[in-house]
Formats: sequence, C-alpha cells, structure tokens
Amino acid sequence: MSKIVNVIKMAPKALLVLAPGCEEMEVVIATSVLRRGGIGVTMAGLAGNVPHKCILEVSIAPDCGLESVRDQTFDAIVLPGGFPGSEGMCASAVLGDILRRHEASGALIAAICAGPLALKAHGIGLKKRITSHPYRAELLKQDYEYSEDRVVIDGQLITSQAPGTAFDWALAIVRNLMGDEKVEEIKPRMPKV
Repeated sequence: MSKIVNVIKMAPKALLVLAPGCEEMEVVIATSVLRRGGIGVTMAGLAGNVPHKCILEVSIAPDCGLESVRDQTFDAIVLPGGFPGSEGMCASAVLGDILRRHEASGALIAAICAGPLALKAHGIGLKKRITSHPYRAELLKQDYEYSEDRVVIDGQLITSQAPGTAFDWALAIVRNLMGDEKVEEIKPRMPKV
C-alpha cells in the first residue's frame, strides 16, 4: 500500500525592516498589501522590539527586534524609506548581513523612497536598474542604472519612488511572490489601485 503524502505549499515570508524615522505610509501600505496577498510579514525593528517613531511622529510597534531574526530565511526583504530611517539602515551591520545573505540566495529584495540608499551602503544589486525618491537619485546614479519609473524590477530587486507609489510597489512584491492571479484577487478590495 502506498502512502499518500500531502504537500502543503508554505506561504512566502517577508521581513519588513522598521527603522526609527522611516516613512509610515510605506510601512503600513506594504505590510497591509503583502498580508492581503497571503504573504507572512514579520516587521522587525532596527532599534529592537520597541515602538519606533516614524518620520511624521507616528509610532509603530514591530513584531520583534531585527537581531532576533538575523539567522532566519525569508522570501523577501522589504525596506521602507524615509531619510532618517534609511540612515539607520545604512549603518546597520546586522541588516547588511541579512541583505547580503538573502541576495546570494536569490531572495527578493524590495526598497522604496530612500530605502535604496541602504542597498548601496551594503553593496546590494550594484549596477542593476533601480529607482528611488527623486531627491536621492544623485546619490545612486554612480552605482546603479537609474530610472525615473514609478516601480522598477530588475531580477530579484524591486524599487520604487515614494509614498505615492507604495501601492504599486507592494503589488509588484505580491506579483513576484504569489503571481498575477493573487494580485487580481486582492485589487478589488483596494478600489482605485
């Protein structure tokens, strides 16, 4: 008698890095859209497991501190922007280790607004096609093929411009991890997206 083995596909997992001074819209929109798309999101605080005050003084509590997930594997690493937040991400050796390990494994890496500055600081996706907040373009053009597009996908790297493009960016992440059908399934729940 043969055994029947049920193979259950595990939902993709994303690590969203929450930094003090990040752009709260990008954090909340990305987390919401990814979770609606069936992606498990762990929001990890750069400053530990304490509420982080965002750029416009909104406090967001992470699920855990970044250090506690340092050795875990994710299908995607998600970096919101906000210039003060990106400075912290640029300086984080722990984040650098996580990004380099995930880039080497072929995992998706997504950054928006000033978040791509952390990619540059940690040597991620150099020479690839990217975008960012227009005010940060000059800081990136030497190391990347810079684009003015709202969302740019180059292999496993997805970048976007600013809070106004956050829905498009988050949907691009869902599309990459879950496919077009999932995007079309969740879009009606977000009219006008």
